[in-house]
Amino acid sequence: MAGRFLGKTLATVSLSVALASVTLKSLGRCSIAACSNSFSSCGFHLNSNTMSGSNGTKENSHNKARTSPYPGSKVQRSQVPNEKVGWLVEWQDYNPVEYTAVSVLAGPRWADPQISESNFSPKFNEKDGHVERKSQNGLYEIENGRPRNPAGRTGLVGRGLLGRWGPNHAADPIITRWKRDRSGNRITHPISGKNILQFVAIKRKDCGEWAIPGGMVDPGEKISATLKREFGEEALNSLQKSGAEKRELEEKLHKLFSQEHLVIYKGYVDDPRNTDNAWMETEAVNYHDETGEIMDNLTLEAGDDAGKVKWVDMSDKLKLYASHSQFIQLVAEKRDAHWSEDSETDCRGL
Repeated sequence: MAGRFLGKTLATVSLSVALASVTLKSLGRCSIAACSNSFSSCGFHLNSNTMSGSNGTKENSHNKARTSPYPGSKVQRSQVPNEKVGWLVEWQDYNPVEYTAVSVLAGPRWADPQISESNFSPKFNEKDGHVERKSQNGLYEIENGRPRNPAGRTGLVGRGLLGRWGPNHAADPIITRWKRDRSGNRITHPISGKNILQFVAIKRKDCGEWAIPGGMVDPGEKISATLKREFGEEALNSLQKSGAEKRELEEKLHKLFSQEHLVIYKGYVDDPRNTDNAWMETEAVNYHDETGEIMDNLTLEAGDDAGKVKWVDMSDKLKLYASHSQFIQLVAEKRDAHWSEDSETDCRGL
């Protein structure tokens, strides 16, 4: 009993910290770069007014995980009001819909079996062979043999489109450069007066939304390898290149991904694919091409899960997939680049 309570407490505290760092609404017009209490290694800003992960009593950033219909289906989630998202809020009449996609039940190599299968004994909250079942937000609860989403109720149980019970780990490479004119000079925004930062964005084939080119971490794969692989596959169409082209591309990518970088975020993601028993977590990392010379030698070409790819100016007008807009804002703030036309960017009022 003590262990169960400790797990619940740790999950609540650690998730609150992680979600606070990516939940930027409560920061108002504050610039993360100007705050003295941000984590220097990744630009996170913590604020006591942001959501508290499991108790559901504060502002909730667990929104896309409650949307209907569920992606790729006509399945409607049970409605979960804001005040009942948190598991610590008693809700005896909670009756979530059960759904796991046929593509997952078919048993592809990237998916777990059903919990009910006798030969399946997952080791939750730890490394399970080559499969990472630890959450970046700390310990999560197991209820009736199933992991419980640390961010709260979603109105749907099962795995939906996600392969793993519990955390499904992804990596999102944010590749940036300064926007420049034909003479090579940085372009500043006429209102904010700050330099405009651009990032490589893809248009997802599955939902048509623009996003950071990222993907799932393969079992046993290092995050750094996933970041480079996914960018190559989705933004440079590496899977369709010849052997010689792949070797040349690998050399250029090595130059880009071997330089200093910023870990922008690690943890739970508010994703429309999330369920009560399976959820997305990611590590978003910024690789910045200061001079633009590296990316000038790489031709963007959509591939794999991407329908289109292009350079996009960072600003608060962006509407991106899942929590990607928040990740992009963190990069802009950390690089002291243009984000908003609102001039009130001082944190001193907090």
